[in-house]
Amino acid sequence: MPAPRKSVCVYCGSRSGARTAYADAAGETGRMLARNGWRLVYGAGDVGLMGEVARAAQAAGAETFGVIPVHLVAREVGKRDLSAFVVTETMHERKKVMYMNSDAILVLPGGGGSLDEFFEVLTWRQLGLHAKPIVLLNTEGYWDPLLALIDRIIGEGFAESSLRGFVHSVPDVAALEPLLRATLG
Repeated sequence: MPAPRKSVCVYCGSRSGARTAYADAAGETGRMLARNGWRLVYGAGDVGLMGEVARAAQAAGAETFGVIPVHLVAREVGKRDLSAFVVTETMHERKKVMYMNSDAILVLPGGGGSLDEFFEVLTWRQLGLHAKPIVLLNTEGYWDPLLALIDRIIGEGFAESSLRGFVHSVPDVAALEPLLRATLG
């Protein structure tokens, strides 16, 4: 298989969440990545939204690159049938490998781990360490409180207004696809 044109790192929940719309959007995201010839870079789990996006991407023919720390292989049911399956020693290594192997960052609904991943790449962007697009897939307004928090951080003087410009928010995959096409070229 030829090398992919671009790679999109997807951060998302290892659980499916309370709404079926989250899993539907994850599956749609996987298919959209495949349709555009983009490689999925993700946390290598076969559970929750992670599993949903990976199975959909694979079924549609996308290349998949999964990264999982050794201590989560059993818990997140490490998906070994990926195009590439990397096992790291630590969570920090996982995040670094995922980031280094991607051209854009996409955050679907998720919990503490997804927030950790999001804030790390946002901080790196704020510090000028990268210029990769960071996109929140705001399914049914899931990320509205996070966007309000970022606005509050700016309003209270803890960040420059440019911070908000580093984060794109889209309501669905129909809006996500043209944004990624425009930013990835």
